[in-house]
Amino acid sequence: MEEQVYIRMKARIRVRQPSSLTLGNIASIIADDQFSENLDKLPVSEAMDDPDSSPVVIDSMKIVRLILKEYPALDVQIVGPVQTIVWHQVDKQPMKPVMFALVWFLLFVGSALAIMNFHEDVSMSGVHQKLYKVLTGTETDKPLWLQIPYSFGLGLGMVLFFNHLFRKRINDEPSPLEMEMFNYQDNIDRYVALNHRHPNEQEKNND
Repeated sequence: MEEQVYIRMKARIRVRQPSSLTLGNIASIIADDQFSENLDKLPVSEAMDDPDSSPVVIDSMKIVRLILKEYPALDVQIVGPVQTIVWHQVDKQPMKPVMFALVWFLLFVGSALAIMNFHEDVSMSGVHQKLYKVLTGTETDKPLWLQIPYSFGLGLGMVLFFNHLFRKRINDEPSPLEMEMFNYQDNIDRYVALNHRHPNEQEKNND
């Protein structure tokens, strides 16, 4: 009776040296104890077209072929994702104070201009003046007791919206920025996976 092995590929990983990856690094394995440890340490460099490139796409069919080459009697079942995308881990460069100050200044000025232009477009000052007249029955050009709380509320609303106060996360929910980053990375991974072709297929198409 054939021993069954269940392999679940990881959708994406980041490593420094893809050429040294093993099956346990790119997939979760469920198998009998006598095979599990050996499969976990099985090198997968043969399943990569070019380990030095980034990203590297490892297809589950190549993994099945690699396992059957070492253990022909196994019944390999793939569940979940059918590819693993391997990205090279790049060391983060130390933050340069001058560059940080420049980026901070540009973001501060840009966001301030955007907020001011929005308020000018919707005549926010006029709205505050009319609201002040409705509430108090008098007119004024500077309804500060409305404008000052509004300004603080605007800043507080941005903090709550992005779910961060400096480095501190307010709650466990992902922020809109994190969701956009996730969707962006997911789209890149899907594009890489869909446009990945084996070199042999490229040679056939060129012929």
